[in-house]
Amino acid sequence: MATSVAREGHLSVNGITCEPQAKKLTDLPTELLEHILCFPVLKHVDICNVSCCCKRLHDVCHGRGKVWGHQYKRRWPRLQKYYRQNECCNWLREYRTRHRVGIQIRRTVESVSKRFFTEVVLGDSFAEIESLGAPEHFCEDELLFILNSDKRKSLTLKYYAKKILYFLRQQNILRSLKTFLEQPAEQQSALEGAVLVDQYCNPLADVTLESISAQVDEITDKVKKMLRIKNPSHPSLRITQGDCFVVEDLELQRQVLSAINSVLYEQLQYKGNEFDYYNPLNSYIHQVLLRHTGIPISLSILYMTLARKLGVQVEPVNFPNHFLLRWCQKPRGSEDIYDFIYTDAFGKGKQLTAKECEYLIGHQVTADYYSAISTTEVLLRMVGNLLNIGKRGEGNEKSYQLLRDSLDLYLTINPDNVQYLLLQARLYFHLGIWPEKVLDILQHIQALDPSQHGAVGYLVQHTLEHIQHKKLPVEPEVKRQGAAEHLEVQYSVGLIMKHKRSGYNCVIYGWDPKCTMSQEWITTMRVNQLSNGANQPFYNVLVQDGTCRYAAQENLEPHSEPLEIGHPEVGRYFSEFSNTHYVANEELQTRYPDDMVKTLSMVQELYHRLAPSSDHQDQAPATDQNSHQAMPMQQSSSPQ
Repeated sequence: MATSVAREGHLSVNGITCEPQAKKLTDLPTELLEHILCFPVLKHVDICNVSCCCKRLHDVCHGRGKVWGHQYKRRWPRLQKYYRQNECCNWLREYRTRHRVGIQIRRTVESVSKRFFTEVVLGDSFAEIESLGAPEHFCEDELLFILNSDKRKSLTLKYYAKKILYFLRQQNILRSLKTFLEQPAEQQSALEGAVLVDQYCNPLADVTLESISAQVDEITDKVKKMLRIKNPSHPSLRITQGDCFVVEDLELQRQVLSAINSVLYEQLQYKGNEFDYYNPLNSYIHQVLLRHTGIPISLSILYMTLARKLGVQVEPVNFPNHFLLRWCQKPRGSEDIYDFIYTDAFGKGKQLTAKECEYLIGHQVTADYYSAISTTEVLLRMVGNLLNIGKRGEGNEKSYQLLRDSLDLYLTINPDNVQYLLLQARLYFHLGIWPEKVLDILQHIQALDPSQHGAVGYLVQHTLEHIQHKKLPVEPEVKRQGAAEHLEVQYSVGLIMKHKRSGYNCVIYGWDPKCTMSQEWITTMRVNQLSNGANQPFYNVLVQDGTCRYAAQENLEPHSEPLEIGHPEVGRYFSEFSNTHYVANEELQTRYPDDMVKTLSMVQELYHRLAPSSDHQDQAPATDQNSHQAMPMQQSSSPQ
């Protein structure tokens, strides 16, 4: 047999030229196969199909390999922070778990609207998320995925996803707070405690101890620069992160406090918020650092943290009506109130004697009020301030939420306070939420203080009635546009409206053929001064400023240029914003079955047939207070 090379790369056998055998995909090196299978165009379904082709590709696509790791990290990039770099992990198992959790979370969120549409406040409706037993970071990631999807679509899904995320993060923060409280008192940092309070009241904000500490460290560095100018050899300049150094010399301590005052109040312009004192933002440490303003206790925590970082031991003082700090002028251990200088962090670091402190509040107090308090007591004072702000609120959902949050915090720190336990039980009862928990709270109150049996007995009886009532199915009230009694109703849910007199923008989410509010309310709001009085349709509207109002038909007109309404409750009633109107979700359409047809018809006529320059006549009466009205559908969340 004669063999020769016929032409380059080809073999000739007995005069016959043989083509070289083509290489198969599976003959490629593993690294190259992995590189190919990590191309962005390939999805997880493609990888599953490839791995089923043969043993070679199945081995390349093994669970701990690069291919599934790439698929996992590309689909859920936010989860990468939970893994160490180059960590050996079963990525296929992680992918399957995350995928399964995503489906479970989405199903749960989708079911919430049907079950809790009529609830004023969602109580324990999200506890089932915890019962899934899924990794917490997987649940949160899916909820964030829902929230970050198309801005104008899936509004109802996003509304409840946000509520669930709020609930889950709060549960996690409560666990962190309990761990914090279990630490020895001397290891508890007032700054860390303030951050936990802030996080619990703002669980959707990006507030971390690391970011807050970094901002405080920046201020500390500025104080050190100021101190270096005044005394280049000051021992506080040698303090590094984590040192427990204490400056003993009184004059050196005075230099530190003077530098803090210069930086905090002169250079950075921090000040007490005298003009908006009862704004809860004044109590949140991240807002204090952002806005450079606060109330005595929040500014005192910042001041105290700076002083201790620089070796000066100032202590918190639970002075009535005005939180203070004290700085000892004698050898440590003295408890004589006249051996201390008292610092008013709210008053630009002004230093006061014990007698001058009484001028702040206008009356004398006993020596007990000048004593130093623990970090736990500082947190109770801070949360107590928030609680009082919540009680001062207007009875809307925002004030109820603050009241609930501050009660949760207070009773986590001091679980046997009968006064606040009773307040929590009454609040839940009023809102109609957590009836089973109300009974548990009442039982705890009875065990702590049997003298409360009268209030406890009343609430137990009515809570049991509430539980029985909830078991009875209630059919929603259906309002049809074509009904004889509704012929005067001109507008429909989903329409973007403008108030003729007040000028606010809003969206309709409900209506009544006549005003349904009480006669007292009608008189207070001067409804009878309207040309048609109370005998005309009234509309429930969500207003751009975040309020919910009840407006007369004669005061509303379709908006000439429809726009999105930035109201937190929009997703409760609408599934989508479609440029000219809102699309009612399934639950709202059940209650107003004819409205979407009417809305689409009006939108077509208003924005597609009429010239955009059409003017609307302002026919509002001289007196119109209906812009401050609450919606009957949510009277319990916005009582008048």
